Amino acid sequence: MTAARAAVEILKCEGVTNAFGVPGAAINPFYKALQEGGGIDHTLARHVEGASHMAEGYTRAKPGNIGVCIGTSGPAGTDMITGLYSAIGDSIPILCITGQAPTHVIHKEDFQAVDIASIAKPVTKMAVTVLEAAQVPGVFQQAFHLMRSGRPGPVLIDLPIDVQLTEIEFDPETYAPLPVYKPAATRAQIEKAIGFLLASERPLIVAGGGVINADASDLLVEFAELTGTPVIPTLMGWGAIPDDHELNAGMVGLQTSHRYGNATFLESDFVLGIGNRWANRHTGYKLDVYREGRKFVHVDIEPTQIGKIFAPDYGIASDAGAALTLFVEVARELKAAGKLPDRSDWIAAGQERKATLLRRTHFDDVPIKPQRVYEEMNKAFGPETRYVSTIGLSQIAGAQMLHVYKPRHWINCGQAGPLGWTIPAALGVAKADPEGQVVALSGDYDFQFLIEELAVGAQHRVPYVHVLVNNSYLGLIRQAQLGLDINFQVNLEFENVNSPELGVYGVDHVKVAEGLGCKAIRVTDPNELGAAFKQAKKLAQEFRVPVVVEAILERITNISMSRTADISDVTEFEEVATEPWHVPSAIKAFKA
Repeated sequence: MTAARAAVEILKCEGVTNAFGVPGAAINPFYKALQEGGGIDHTLARHVEGASHMAEGYTRAKPGNIGVCIGTSGPAGTDMITGLYSAIGDSIPILCITGQAPTHVIHKEDFQAVDIASIAKPVTKMAVTVLEAAQVPGVFQQAFHLMRSGRPGPVLIDLPIDVQLTEIEFDPETYAPLPVYKPAATRAQIEKAIGFLLASERPLIVAGGGVINADASDLLVEFAELTGTPVIPTLMGWGAIPDDHELNAGMVGLQTSHRYGNATFLESDFVLGIGNRWANRHTGYKLDVYREGRKFVHVDIEPTQIGKIFAPDYGIASDAGAALTLFVEVARELKAAGKLPDRSDWIAAGQERKATLLRRTHFDDVPIKPQRVYEEMNKAFGPETRYVSTIGLSQIAGAQMLHVYKPRHWINCGQAGPLGWTIPAALGVAKADPEGQVVALSGDYDFQFLIEELAVGAQHRVPYVHVLVNNSYLGLIRQAQLGLDINFQVNLEFENVNSPELGVYGVDHVKVAEGLGCKAIRVTDPNELGAAFKQAKKLAQEFRVPVVVEAILERITNISMSRTADISDVTEFEEVATEPWHVPSAIKAFKA
């Protein structure tokens, strides 16, 4: 068979059932093999960067998934670099396959010939141009081994067109994936780590994305319950413990954090980090504030991650699932022996903060205040909802005010944060969970970056609901400019000659969405949001296309965040809750 066909057969042997991409001359032999081989559903993207984010969303949605994105030579590969960067930053395995010029002209400035392997190396676990057709099976086998082993991450394989077409000997029936390597903690290491926990009075667990990747959320919750230890999920670990669990202490950080989360963290004296990377939006840049008065144990699958941001008091190189299995085992033994301290006072104090330190969400203002949008989303979308978002004030406010109850139900690119990510990622999530409730969240600028991908959802009948909060501003950048006393090149308003009813809000997103084959609803009154969300869910199911709900917001809202990069100094620009009616959808009933 051709080397291209061998590659397709390996994809199937490795469990791949879906791929996203855009064909082109240099990758057409691979597409021929994809068609002839069958068994892999291909979604045609409108932009190759979009295909890479679809692959990310597909991977992030379910344990074991590996999204595959495919493009031709030259700009297709460079377009996918942002997706690879987003994937490596968040430890997400995706496989990027690119076509390439024939081997004998790669270095002769041939049309669309670029050294994509060198370009992609810094943002992948492996990036290689395969020059010998006989190496194709081994390279693909190694790619899946690397993507799944240790800290997961993306791989790029570049296939010259002559390599794709060369016939090789390959037997799919005897192919077997390589064993996956994951470091595992020892009993002695876990016992020492638990020693720190037992010696503390106000311990916390910081649960990162590694817990989600390891599919170890149930173990995390069991360990927290056994030891009476409150859990702080990171943005990437959100959903590892349900928001309404009494041991969920809220999120911590400069932006995507809760008032009660930061307050509880600052009262702690010991922190056990599992599968987290101490990202600066979580810790703040003032590490002395974050670290003062508390000891740290860090468990991470990547040995070189330990000590990268700061030196913990003890570090363990281990897969989160392997470590938590032992943590639970040791904790069960300690509980049976009556050696676990009573943490009820510490837990109660956290619950008190969770019921009192809240931000107000209920406003009846027109134009709509963004807080009201998230309040209504909490009411309209249940605990089965998978939220998808990227970056901006919309994402920050969403993380402060939405509720997440399950792992992989907050799907967010945490490290890279590229604008435009949300639409294609949501399509990837919806492809992975076609019967699930997928709800995307974007500001107007993120929405416009890769807006053409809405047509992919219309063409391939991929329904989901997209909540678009429109203030016709680069809101996060405008807010970041406050410290420089400027408001420069961040306003998007203009009077649309074709839609004068929009005033200065510019782009008519309803017309654009409808023009791309989708349904759209515009809301200007906050009391109509609930009905709009209900209608959107109905339309998505009836027509099997993306449905956009656009909320026209007040032009300027400053969302809570630290202006000094200090988690103990977060500015509350808007009102905080002082009455129960201020927060009707709060996770815990407000206590005045």
